[in-house]
Amino acid sequence: MPGPIRRRAEQARWHTASQVLAWLRENPGGTRAALARDLQLASGLATELTGRLRALSLLAETPAPPQGRGRPTTILGPHPQGPVVLAVDVRMADWRYAVAGLDGRPYDVTGARHATRDPAAVLGCVRRALEAARARYGDRLRAVAVAVAGTIHDGRLAQSATLGWRDVDLTVLTAGTTLPLLPGNDAILAGVAEARTGAAVGAGAALHLMVEVGIGGAFTVYGRPATGAHGAAGEYGHQPYGDRALLCPCGARGCWDLDVDGRALARHLGEPAPSDPRGYARQVLDRGDPAARRALETVAAALGAGIGALVNVHDPDTVTLGGLAAPLRAAAPGTFARAYDQGLMAFHRGQPPPVVDAAHGDDGALRGAAIVALDHVTSEAALAQWSARSGGRGARGSGAVVDA
Repeated sequence: MPGPIRRRAEQARWHTASQVLAWLRENPGGTRAALARDLQLASGLATELTGRLRALSLLAETPAPPQGRGRPTTILGPHPQGPVVLAVDVRMADWRYAVAGLDGRPYDVTGARHATRDPAAVLGCVRRALEAARARYGDRLRAVAVAVAGTIHDGRLAQSATLGWRDVDLTVLTAGTTLPLLPGNDAILAGVAEARTGAAVGAGAALHLMVEVGIGGAFTVYGRPATGAHGAAGEYGHQPYGDRALLCPCGARGCWDLDVDGRALARHLGEPAPSDPRGYARQVLDRGDPAARRALETVAAALGAGIGALVNVHDPDTVTLGGLAAPLRAAAPGTFARAYDQGLMAFHRGQPPPVVDAAHGDDGALRGAAIVALDHVTSEAALAQWSARSGGRGARGSGAVVDA
């Protein structure tokens, strides 16, 4: 076979393999028959393809739990010796990491609270965890994705009002290794997780909003986030929906951030600004006194009105709420609903996008980081590299896979 034709055949083969592994992440525990149906593969072709991926230590097939009479079947899953990724979530008070196989399910979740918020110290702790993962998994570890509350650009954390960091080089985490580093904003990654495997599955356009310290989010189209020219899209908390007299740590005035989190609750309660706005908001949500209820009503109204404005901007099919956004709405649902409705253009009011709680809860950013890392690991180029590492087993065969 001439060189150019062979290269095109290999590219097509890895393209099909990439599709199969993407299907696995969206359908963990699925069967080969379901794979063939969803990807419109002939039964024999699906059998041949999954066999090759087993030979490459990418897929495993295990017996499905018995379900009465009928022919026994198997379910598809990640191979026990297959590639894994490391997902990291750096938050205001702590950091966590998890390992994920090709089905995207995080395991070995662990982490620690920050002893200090000094970026060198925090990233040093994460780097040691990464080294431990490399020692355990060897060259099965193929990528590292990091979620951080802040603006990411070109491998650097440009600004994080939450952490108080500016211009921090994140590439120190994988310096001296061959591991790709994939940093991203935590709210954007949580939005990816909701669109791909959470409450917004099936929505062509989805808006995700997450309240922690301030509010961030993502607008995704078919599971892919709009990140902007510099990766800074989704900074919804810095829209001027708030009090213009208030100066935000980001440097702008009137940021929505200051109206929807623990700092807003403290202000409405006449209490000092909390050092931990997230923890403070949790405490207020647990209170039942009239003052706390009034403060929560005010914050729920600000949250609903701002979401209405963003629906006018993005026209999503669905809105998902993560972090503290869901409990803040639940604390004053009527107030939130009225503010949301009043913030919508008349065009949207007849059939407004549903606003639903996120499915992944506090794990959204971690799951999103794993998804982004696995997207990289299962790209055509990365699969070809994995095949070379495995000696090319299962990579050659008839051209049937090429035409799939």
